[in-house]
Amino acid sequence: MSGENAFKVEGIVTEVMPNGTCWVKLANGHRVRGFATGKGKTRMAGLKAGDRVRLQLSPYDLSQGRLILEN
Repeated sequence: MSGENAFKVEGIVTEVMPNGTCWVKLANGHRVRGFATGKGKTRMAGLKAGDRVRLQLSPYDLSQGRLILEN
């Protein structure tokens, strides 16, 4: 997913899956799958339902996005 074509959205985690992914509900009501990469996988261990997160979505596949974890 190229950084120049991707766009960022905010959402709320509705469910955390055991395989390191989670379901995120966006402001417009859509539900997308979020995943973490690299160092974000270890920081995602503390993620729980109700947490507010940011996602980086590709314009080619709007059903899943990369979790952006700040701080």
